[in-house]
Amino acid sequence: MEFVGLLFSLFLLIAFPTLQRVCGNTELRALMNLKSSLDPEGKVLSSWTSDGDPCSGSFEGIACNEHRKVDNITLQGKGLSGWVSPAVAELKCLSGLYLHYNNLSGEIPREISNLAELVDLYLDVNSLSGSIPSEVGHMASLQVLQICCNKLVGSIPAQIGSLKKLNSLSLQSNKLAGSIPQSLGNLENLRRLDLSFNNLSGTIPATLADIPNLEVVRVQNNSLSGIVPSALKDLREGFQGANNTGLCGIGFSTLRACTGYDNVNLNQPDTSNPPLFSNHTRNLPESAKFNSHCNQTHCSKSTRFPQTVIAAGVITTTITLMGAGFLTFVRYRRQKQKIKIRNTSDSSEGQLSPDQPKEFYTRSPSPLVNLNYPNGWDTLQDCQDGHGLSHEYLNTFRFNVDEVESATQYLSEANLLGKSKFSAVYKGVLRDGSPVAIRSINQTYCKTEEAEFIEGLNLLTSLRHENLVRLRGFCCSRSRGECFLIYDFAPNGNLSQCLDVEDGSDHVLDWSKRISIIKGVAKGIGYLHRSESNKPAIVHQNLSVEKVVLDHQFNPLIMEAGLPKLLADDVVFSALKVSAAMGYLAPEYITTGRFTEKIDIYAFGVIVLQVLSGKKTIGGSIRMALESYRFEDFIDTNLKGRYSKSQAAVLAKLAMLCTHELPDQRPTMQEVISDLHVLPADS
Repeated sequence: MEFVGLLFSLFLLIAFPTLQRVCGNTELRALMNLKSSLDPEGKVLSSWTSDGDPCSGSFEGIACNEHRKVDNITLQGKGLSGWVSPAVAELKCLSGLYLHYNNLSGEIPREISNLAELVDLYLDVNSLSGSIPSEVGHMASLQVLQICCNKLVGSIPAQIGSLKKLNSLSLQSNKLAGSIPQSLGNLENLRRLDLSFNNLSGTIPATLADIPNLEVVRVQNNSLSGIVPSALKDLREGFQGANNTGLCGIGFSTLRACTGYDNVNLNQPDTSNPPLFSNHTRNLPESAKFNSHCNQTHCSKSTRFPQTVIAAGVITTTITLMGAGFLTFVRYRRQKQKIKIRNTSDSSEGQLSPDQPKEFYTRSPSPLVNLNYPNGWDTLQDCQDGHGLSHEYLNTFRFNVDEVESATQYLSEANLLGKSKFSAVYKGVLRDGSPVAIRSINQTYCKTEEAEFIEGLNLLTSLRHENLVRLRGFCCSRSRGECFLIYDFAPNGNLSQCLDVEDGSDHVLDWSKRISIIKGVAKGIGYLHRSESNKPAIVHQNLSVEKVVLDHQFNPLIMEAGLPKLLADDVVFSALKVSAAMGYLAPEYITTGRFTEKIDIYAFGVIVLQVLSGKKTIGGSIRMALESYRFEDFIDTNLKGRYSKSQAAVLAKLAMLCTHELPDQRPTMQEVISDLHVLPADS
């Protein structure tokens, strides 16, 4: 027996690695099949090789768990152009599948429901077609289901209501039809439900109002009708239902008020679906379905009432509804008059309602997708005029987290433009097609006092000048611990990229562009230094060529104006170290520690020297050549002599004055602008 046991043990030692290899080969084969479907041209997933190890870290986008099983596939925004293979179902331990922001087509494979441990399923912003597989309802571990912004058709499967752990369901911007399943009310952990921009009809199930943790319900731009459950008012701005002509509610800002007519029609058949006694009961709203197993005799008996009772009921109901309808109509007319008066006095020309039909909204230059703010800093919800920022004014600049993530492909590294200790800047594209730059700032680097932070936001949103980068809006998320600032995007990069460039480079600026840039920067600083009715005088504090970006016509735009008003003091002081090291910080700051307008003027003088010389570093030799007007020794040689000496002389003198060691000897920015205005003609 001992000998037999020894042989058995030896067999296990030999066989176990083989079994482990076979198991690994199963997942490897699944990945290779998935590679063929997701990336048929082999341009993206070249690191996935048939002789490689998926858990070695060499397979792009693949992460494994402690048991060396594929746990996550993270391939968002990679330009994948294939389809999702059913082979993905063979990755039994998969907990996260992130394929959003690609160009995948085809249908969602039904086999995906075999991923019993999948927690996050992100397939949004692709070109997927077909219907949502009802088998998705078997994925008991699913917490996030994001399949919005595709070309999906059919109805919403009632089986989704079985996903007890689901907390986010996003199906918006598809072509889904039919009714909203009542079973969605069973999703006790649901926090966010977005069904907007579809072709849904019927009523909003009352069961949704019973979900305890629900924060957001977005159903705008559908064909829904009936009365919205009153309990959804508790969501406030979290409920969005506009552009559903048949939908009404009491106390909802985006809906018309219900009338007696709505009460009468509440019990009428839904004409958007087949009649109640049609054989096609599967197309009916779930609230209208009846038990198909009951026979006709049983159903008829259950609905027999004395005719006199029916007549009396009809008369009583009619009188009651007529009275209620009249009173409601009077209130509705009065309310409508109030709204009309208010809109006439407060309307803002060109401002887009967040609930405009999608066709109109995509053509508008407005960046606002919606005003609901599911992940907002709660204290910002209650901003008061005492903080200098009214709630109504704040809303015109507020973005939500969805818009930020959508614009940047979920803050993809591919869209990262730059990163510093306290922030990162991403390129993004809003849903209306506008390019933007989005600055992400960690909450720990922001002002800790809410009133100060709000005052800073108020300042930033008030700045408007042709030579400042325009702030489109902001988004502050307590749950993410970040604040996002959304700016217009400048396609020609920053001014620093035009310095120290080789002869013949596309970044070499001609003389006229350099003059225009200097004038534009001066105008932008002049606007900041000027006190106006809607803003105080502002010192930029951190001007440099890196803070000047160029638009498509090479007009200069100053970045980060007013930004120190949002940042903690230690962050501001930390940035000054870099500014001082690069020669932009005026010498008096070391002794006074105060920010004055003359600090900005000193930095402007340095920028003028850099633009004239084409150099990032202004050494002693350049300053000596400048003082003696030896143009050939300080004007950028890439210009090959094509510049105006008279203009260069004025600019050289101006730069020396602006960088004078004594602040009192420096001109004001208005004096600088006046001198630039009378700059000699090009000669």
